[in-house]
Amino acid sequence: MCGRYTLTTPAGRLAEEFGLDASSAELPANYNVAPTQGVAAVLEEDGGRRLEVLRWGLIPPWADDPQIGSRMINARSETAPEKPSFRRAFRERRCLIPADGFYEWRRKNGAKQPYYIHMEGGRPFAFAGLWESWGKGGEEEIRTCTILTTGANALLGEIHDRMPVILAPDVHDVWLDPASRRNELTGLLAPYPEDEMEAYPVSRFVNSPSNNDPRCIEPAA
Repeated sequence: MCGRYTLTTPAGRLAEEFGLDASSAELPANYNVAPTQGVAAVLEEDGGRRLEVLRWGLIPPWADDPQIGSRMINARSETAPEKPSFRRAFRERRCLIPADGFYEWRRKNGAKQPYYIHMEGGRPFAFAGLWESWGKGGEEEIRTCTILTTGANALLGEIHDRMPVILAPDVHDVWLDPASRRNELTGLLAPYPEDEMEAYPVSRFVNSPSNNDPRCIEPAA
């Protein structure tokens, strides 16, 4: 499960990390990215790579009601290649979703403690994403996305049994390449190495999506 994350990395650093024109990467710092919001995604279309803002929560092309997207913020990597909601996107519409950390909640003694998980040194990284385009009955086109998940690594396993699929920089091209074969792609959908990640508890301030400032990532007292 991945239901909240952060993207606070400066535009220039994002451009370097994802091979973007610096002018296309201007984004406000977001300490509490939440479902149904517009989120940054790196797409490769017509031989070029660009940044686009997509709605978080994938609407399948066959859906009659776009509200279904609010229930499709994540896709299980084990079933996404075959599941009707995601299979076309897995085959044809893959994207990178930039982040510099994400939140997960650990159940303990009947309560949920939020944790902030990030890379050592705070470097930005990319979730494996899928995107779709939806428009029915004359409604305006809506472009949406979902984040793939996999089993937790040893670090995350202490908090939750699932984690988002994180793609190392050296496989970004493979993930975005429309010519990549299915077995190449599914081989990327593994837990990220825990020795490159860190996690610490934060306050329940982050629980509300309306709270969006550095207090979200401050260590809990």
